[in-house]
Amino acid sequence: MNIRELARRSGVSTATVSRALNDRAEVSEATRERIRRLASELGYAPNEPARTLVRRRSDTIGLIWDSGQEAQGLHNPFLLGLLSAVRTALSEADYHLMLLTTPTPEDPDASYLQAVRRHNLEGVIVLTTPPDDRCLRVLAASNVPCAGIDTAFTGPRTVRVSSDNAAGAEAAVEHLYALGHRRIATVTGPLHLPPAAERLAGYRRACQRLGLEVPEEYVAGGDFFLESGERAARALLAVDRPPTAIFAAGDQMAIGAMHAAADAGLSVPRDLAVVGFDDIDAAALVRPALTTVAQDQRALGEAAVAALRALLDDSAPSRTATATVHASAARSVGAAAQAAKGAGTEQSERRAAAAHIVPTRLLIRGSSRPGT
Repeated sequence: MNIRELARRSGVSTATVSRALNDRAEVSEATRERIRRLASELGYAPNEPARTLVRRRSDTIGLIWDSGQEAQGLHNPFLLGLLSAVRTALSEADYHLMLLTTPTPEDPDASYLQAVRRHNLEGVIVLTTPPDDRCLRVLAASNVPCAGIDTAFTGPRTVRVSSDNAAGAEAAVEHLYALGHRRIATVTGPLHLPPAAERLAGYRRACQRLGLEVPEEYVAGGDFFLESGERAARALLAVDRPPTAIFAAGDQMAIGAMHAAADAGLSVPRDLAVVGFDDIDAAALVRPALTTVAQDQRALGEAAVAALRALLDDSAPSRTATATVHASAARSVGAAAQAAKGAGTEQSERRAAAAHIVPTRLLIRGSSRPGT
């Protein structure tokens, strides 16, 4: 079944069929519906490359996902959930999704940009990339609309979507303080990544506000994965005045800290309270269940798609905005798009990305308080 056969059976020209399937105004609603119904019955699917040329748009968004750790066999379950949320949000907005391959050392620095142009992609969503990614910098410096989730980059048409990492970390510390803990340590993620740096900043800000001392040895580094959390917690428990509570910047590290506590003969939460960040599925499955700062994956995905659509619709790409997108507003593409367009100010071509911040919430479970 091709467009000529569909036109013959519809009793119209191929041009009319094309206009009907592309929602052109020159075709009456009755004719449009008749052609679409017949196309569905006959199993006709438009030739997408040709359709893209005619419409000058592909309805396809590129996705860049390269944490730099997959080669080591390390997979972050939170990112998998976030990928699903982005895919769902794009589907609901009638966009296709294309995963862009990771550049190899032999590839030119502009490989992402070349892929965007080759496939006529309308924009790009970036989930995570290694630090100092030259291919991403080239892409961001172009005029391609780019939305990064927890990715800091600059360019003429870039926007950043993120959970409120600092506020979430502050809530975790305040919760532990309210339970009577005064020696609260933290296990950070890699500090070159914005979420890890922001969560550490929130931890320090809350400790300062509450008058808590933070010895240098109370800040241990991790990589967001379980084994690093276990190693960091062992080091924290070995200091002269060990902490009575640990805030880990990721759930896998928090679970690793619970393993270290068990190996040391300590009871969680009686001897050591533990709080994580993310709310991955495993957080509710471990015993005791993990208290954690939950990120709203669906809201993040929808806010990223809304922010990207605002860039696509914006006829003045040199304008930018900083907006707070609450979970309820993030579930409305129109509301988030409006926020992205408001209060713009002229910036240089390489300006910081606009920030859309999605709130977090503290889920109190058994790892920080008995009987919950």
